[in-house]
Amino acid sequence: MPQPAPSKSATALLLFKLAISTICVPCTLTIWAPLYWIFPEFRHSITQNSSLLVLGAILIVLGACGYMWCALEFAFRGHGTPFPADPPKVLVARGLYRFVRNPMYVSVLTVLVGECVVFASWKFLAYAAIVGVGFHLFVMIYEEPTLRRKMGPAYVEYCREVRRWIPRLTPRRVNDAV
Repeated sequence: MPQPAPSKSATALLLFKLAISTICVPCTLTIWAPLYWIFPEFRHSITQNSSLLVLGAILIVLGACGYMWCALEFAFRGHGTPFPADPPKVLVARGLYRFVRNPMYVSVLTVLVGECVVFASWKFLAYAAIVGVGFHLFVMIYEEPTLRRKMGPAYVEYCREVRRWIPRLTPRRVNDAV
């Protein structure tokens, strides 16, 4: 049964919380931390290789679009945000979540790999790998146990059907309830 549309003020609040959570986590990991705190020298050292620049830009755009798609699914289908203090109240298993369980993390890592290419930097690749390990540990230690407890059998079934990091080639069939 479809849920009623949220009021304009509820939608505005949800979008505000989504913007704040996006600035706090993915923007910090992909922009502020690497380009202003860890590797400030990279801000002015974009590769001169136009093929690498185009490839890197494509990866960055794909990752950013993937993140935003998933974040909007969290907001409008799950009634929450990507921020752990305000998680979705409903299991989100649509959109990119039909292919992989953690598309937001994969999207952020895609942005970081795009930045590695744009800056032609092995240091940046090492940073991306460290962030990836951090994501994996967070998912294994906190996120999956919490989702199993909160979402119950629906999440367990979802985990059986959709891999954690490697996308499926065909999308998972969607139940209208999720």
